[in-house]
Amino acid sequence: MSDLTIRPTTKFLKAGTLLAILVIIAIDVLYFEQWSDQANFPTWFPYTPLVILLWPLSRWFRRQCIKAVVSGDRLRYEIGATSKTTRNIQLSKVQDIRVDQGIFDRMLNIGSISIETSGETSRLTIPKVDSPQQIADQLMNRSQSGAAAV
Repeated sequence: MSDLTIRPTTKFLKAGTLLAILVIIAIDVLYFEQWSDQANFPTWFPYTPLVILLWPLSRWFRRQCIKAVVSGDRLRYEIGATSKTTRNIQLSKVQDIRVDQGIFDRMLNIGSISIETSGETSRLTIPKVDSPQQIADQLMNRSQSGAAAV
């Protein structure tokens, strides 16, 4: 089987970027409509679009710092950018996979996946992924096929 990579959804990131662009357009329209004639206009104003775009950029960076990869009979969950925390789980030890979705999550087809394993650290939660039920089914199928091969 090929590797399965799981990351948080980009739906909120795209919506936030669109919102930031709309705010920048509104500020530009206001500037050219009302404020461009004023002599004592603030010198920092041209930099506001960059400040507004920092918000979606930071959310994109946070998204890139979370990744779960299923390869072979292992699930590797990595979180962090400069300092990284990695958790490895054998798929044969997976006991239960739970999908949590609120009403808005169900409308957007996103949710959090909680993986229960046998052992000391029993739960791993991967937040806000796309098509969580399909991913949970794939994980369960891989864990069962890995346990059958042992």
